[in-house]
Amino acid sequence: MVLGFMIGFGPAGGAEWRPKSLYDSLTGGARWFLDWPLFRVGNIEVTPIFLIKCAIFLAALTLLTKLSKRFLANRILARTKIERGHQYAIVRTFGYFVFLLGLIVGLDSTGLNLSSLLVVGGALGVGVGFGLQNVVANFVAGLVILFEQPIKLGDTVEVGGTTGEVVKIGARGTWVRTNDNEVIIVPNSEFVNNRVTNWTANDRTIRFSIPVGVSYDSDLKKVRRLLEEIARKHPESLADPAPTAVVRTFGDSSVNFMLRVSSASALDHAGVFQSDLMMEIARVFREEKIEMPNPQRDIHVRSVDTPLVITRPGAAGMRKTKE
Repeated sequence: MVLGFMIGFGPAGGAEWRPKSLYDSLTGGARWFLDWPLFRVGNIEVTPIFLIKCAIFLAALTLLTKLSKRFLANRILARTKIERGHQYAIVRTFGYFVFLLGLIVGLDSTGLNLSSLLVVGGALGVGVGFGLQNVVANFVAGLVILFEQPIKLGDTVEVGGTTGEVVKIGARGTWVRTNDNEVIIVPNSEFVNNRVTNWTANDRTIRFSIPVGVSYDSDLKKVRRLLEEIARKHPESLADPAPTAVVRTFGDSSVNFMLRVSSASALDHAGVFQSDLMMEIARVFREEKIEMPNPQRDIHVRSVDTPLVITRPGAAGMRKTKE
């Protein structure tokens, strides 16, 4: 029904069909204005009424595209076992196809020779290549993302200093929601041309590494045992793989451990998860009298017995004074 409305009310009825309830009720001057030829495209006279019908056709085509995408996503793909990211890619591609097909049908129904548009399309292609190359590059990159799927909806990514969850993959940019609930629109080309960290490409399990330094007088085996116990007691840490604490380096004033903890639920609040662990480490080490030394710098000042030379501007020479 919607498609029939589009074909009847759209550009296809430019010469024959009129909406009687509106057009026939207009006065002669209004009709003259609506039928006044602006320019010609092939055999088609472009008039204000023709442009109005084109606008209505495009609005109806956009509505049809949205309804088709919604029907495909909610009534068909939602009942399948296809992954969420693949469903999103299929729906977006189907929307582009429906809109392009409807546009071709609308242009063909006006009597316009589509082959004549090839020359115009070639000229526009040159203009697009120079003036809209960034827009085209982002659109093509968006198609690459949809089909290759280096990132998907719901993935947690890091690109260009931005870290967050992918909530939408658009034609020009990808919407990334940070932990501060800010939505940053990242151009699609950055996901194709730059290095991207996808924290959840395989699953949502992520390993956190927390550095801890203790004094050289500490019992290192006890320190390792306490660190692993603290990590195991956290409700969001995984038992498999189990937390581990290893000695990484011998520093200037401390033995540096690295506590490694895996979690599948702390990805959305990684900072809070690490803060909880570090606060618990500080509390337990204070109770167990384990020192966490700070770097210290000693400054030695000594007197100098050499003469002090004072130079005054404009003086003919220099005077030496001894103190």
